[in-house]
Amino acid sequence: MSVSIDPITLEVARHRFAAIAAEMGTVLRRTSLSPNIKERADCSAAVFTADGEMLAQAEHIPVHLGSMPASVVACLERFEPRPGVQYAVNDPFSGGTHLNDLTLVAPVFVDGRHVAWVANRAHHADVGGEAPGSMPAHATSVDQEGHRVPPAVAVEEGHWADAFVSPFLAASRTPWERRGDLDAQMGANAVAVRRLQELVQREGREPFRTVSAALLDYGQRRMEAAIADLPDGDFAFEDTMELGQDDVVIRAVVRIDGGSLTADFAGTDPQVPANFNAVKAVTRSCLYYAVRVATDPTIPANGGCYRALTLHAPAGSIVNALPPAAVAAGNVETSQRIADVLLGAFAQAAPERVPAASQGTMNNVLIGNDEFAYYETVAGGQGARPGRDGQSGIQTGMTNTQNTPVEALHAHYPFRVTAYTLRRGSGGAGRFRGGDGIRRELRFEAPATLSLMGERRRHAPWGLAGGEPGATGEDWLIRASGERVRLPGKVTVAVAPGDRLVVLTPGGGGWGSPT
Repeated sequence: MSVSIDPITLEVARHRFAAIAAEMGTVLRRTSLSPNIKERADCSAAVFTADGEMLAQAEHIPVHLGSMPASVVACLERFEPRPGVQYAVNDPFSGGTHLNDLTLVAPVFVDGRHVAWVANRAHHADVGGEAPGSMPAHATSVDQEGHRVPPAVAVEEGHWADAFVSPFLAASRTPWERRGDLDAQMGANAVAVRRLQELVQREGREPFRTVSAALLDYGQRRMEAAIADLPDGDFAFEDTMELGQDDVVIRAVVRIDGGSLTADFAGTDPQVPANFNAVKAVTRSCLYYAVRVATDPTIPANGGCYRALTLHAPAGSIVNALPPAAVAAGNVETSQRIADVLLGAFAQAAPERVPAASQGTMNNVLIGNDEFAYYETVAGGQGARPGRDGQSGIQTGMTNTQNTPVEALHAHYPFRVTAYTLRRGSGGAGRFRGGDGIRRELRFEAPATLSLMGERRRHAPWGLAGGEPGATGEDWLIRASGERVRLPGKVTVAVAPGDRLVVLTPGGGGWGSPT
């Protein structure tokens, strides 16, 4: 069958596929059990071609979406897809990112033929790491961070495979919550499979294949044209991660040559005996995000638009860690800095498009004991943009989660939110001012273990075009006795009833001279 692909058909197909991904995400949130997924939306969903190339995504979390193709490919390489089977993976070195993010992948069959994949990724609040929340600050090996799932058969004919689900639940401190979230992931994929089957049966397999290929080619042409609008040349930038009082350097050169672009991280420091090493899939997702910021965010977000991009990340470096490196914070913290470095390079090529540095951290807070596990990232200041102030108290960069309502926290966990305000004046000064961070205070009502994973505690988010940096973040533990202790940005510590945690998140950098 011959199909003529006109612009209207392409646009309709683009939004139809994206709508399936969005519905998948909505089902996952509405049917999940944990506040982390139901309230915070710490999950993502996408649709893929039969050979594993991303066809469409929902507007979820950049670090999830850019790295999810690696999970699909890992399952495709290991298994021959079968109808009614879903596959799971969280192993960072076999298609995953960090152990909390479990990806569930389902093939789509129509009339006995494999035509596509759907996948969703959800952050499970505890997967059996050495500290509740499974991101212990002291970890130096991935095995300290929880239960690893290499690509595995997870679902067969609507039922969990015992070889997968039993050890996964047994590892967690909150197995009932994990089971509820797993069921939501299974159901979300089932809905997406059904929607794609309905679409392909209505339109035909060959038209579906043709339109999919045309949409990917269209994304490629749009991206190549957008890159070609940038000046050719090499644009270098570097920034640091904070390891105690030491700095770990991330360097990148963005090389633009016509319609192609290469990001080269040669010279980046080696992986470290800490948990903020990033695997290559995370670094690739940062590249995808930064390129879209610096070019044209209206380009279809699919595998085609990334064909023009090449990544060089030295094996064994902090941006391409090798096993058995600990990687829990690489996904949430190092990803933010990789994005900062790439945007700093792009600011030289496209100064009219790139903002100053945003808070550059997710301010991870993990609290738990043997009965509960809580995880949240706290928003901060957005960097000022050319022509506009940065937004205050917002998730930026590689994250796109929401706020957990205070009422939900009080209903689920033994602590209380006693203060939650903007941190006035924390944004950097400039012709356009950086957004302000947040001040958040929690009071503990039960003994628990607290873990913090944060950055920009010593090095402030930078300004651009003469703008001033935003304020650095701070973390304070106020004991019930009144003793005040300033905590390091990365720490695991015991807390007691009456203790209080105060988190002050960084502001964004300013843009343009304040004068």
